[in-house]
Amino acid sequence: MARLVAAYTLLFLQKTSLAFTPITFIHSTTTMSRQQHKTSAALSPLDEELQQWASTSNYGTIDKIIPSSSSGWASFRKVTVTDPPLNDDNKPVSFFVKSSTRVCEEMFKGEALGLQAMYACSQGSEDALRIPKVFHYGDYSASDSKGSFLIMEYLNLAGRSDDRALGRAMARMHLAPPTEEAGNPTKAFGFPVDNTIGGTPQPNPWTEANSGTNEWIAFFRDYRVGHQLNLAGDSYCSNLWEQDIAPRLHLLFEDLRGENEIKPSLLHGDLWSGNIGSADGKPSVFDPAVYWGHHEAEWGMSWCAGFGASFWEGYRSLIPQDEGFLDRKPLYDSYHQLNHYNLFGGGYIGSARGHLESLKRKLDAKEKK
Repeated sequence: MARLVAAYTLLFLQKTSLAFTPITFIHSTTTMSRQQHKTSAALSPLDEELQQWASTSNYGTIDKIIPSSSSGWASFRKVTVTDPPLNDDNKPVSFFVKSSTRVCEEMFKGEALGLQAMYACSQGSEDALRIPKVFHYGDYSASDSKGSFLIMEYLNLAGRSDDRALGRAMARMHLAPPTEEAGNPTKAFGFPVDNTIGGTPQPNPWTEANSGTNEWIAFFRDYRVGHQLNLAGDSYCSNLWEQDIAPRLHLLFEDLRGENEIKPSLLHGDLWSGNIGSADGKPSVFDPAVYWGHHEAEWGMSWCAGFGASFWEGYRSLIPQDEGFLDRKPLYDSYHQLNHYNLFGGGYIGSARGHLESLKRKLDAKEKK
């Protein structure tokens, strides 16, 4: 689905709604009761789901539905209710609704769980990320209706603002402990469901409980770079990886043992400039490919994220740079370069080869010591 997915998913779509002339459907309590026999027949399956959800959640009835946009795989709308809940700033919540003709398991479950984890890991601090709260997701309940939907908090998205604040907010999320509330009660690497990065499947099987450096190495070897290489089908890169790099990956992580053992951090997973903005004066990130991993893996897309000195000052004020960070960076970059090749083809395979060759040289040098 290419990188255009980012233009049509999650919070960015909320911003695009401002560019459309809204079509407003007002379903007041009076209107519904006066025209109940007509309205029930005229409501779409999604409208029926929204009405039922608002009622059972004690949010009154649907007040306005404002369509914003659609992509090749989903439609989007802003929804208000007559008795809305309050957000963390004690303001009434509006809702952003995504819908699809496909089932929830393949469309919205991974996104919903990812948002819920990011929301849980961004609480309790004034300098945390602004992540929308997920209120509901699922398949249409009517047996004769096919489709699914996701209801989240509507955020007034603005452009990227304070990079130092963004750096600290990302560090806060990375430092959040894995908990049951955040979807990781066993302190493992992986995620409850597989998801996608762009249009590429991203497998996320859990490692064993209380995982550390060894488990992370195996996870990234098999389910990140190895997985992308299988999709790419490039014999040069695959041979380089299998013969010269994968068997020696542990040499890149010698400094991350014992007291410095790698612990699971929640990662956005696809952090580039198009997925960064702000909401309500706070940094916000969107269109994620969430999983629990080594915090350094977050920076595999930094080559197109525009992180300057201010960002790193904010991030490093909470998470100092570990020994060997620069040696490991080509490993994490290679995953995203390979993914870009699998999405777009072209010159990205050359970039991936360059990163893998750099890794081989670093490993050769380490073995000579």
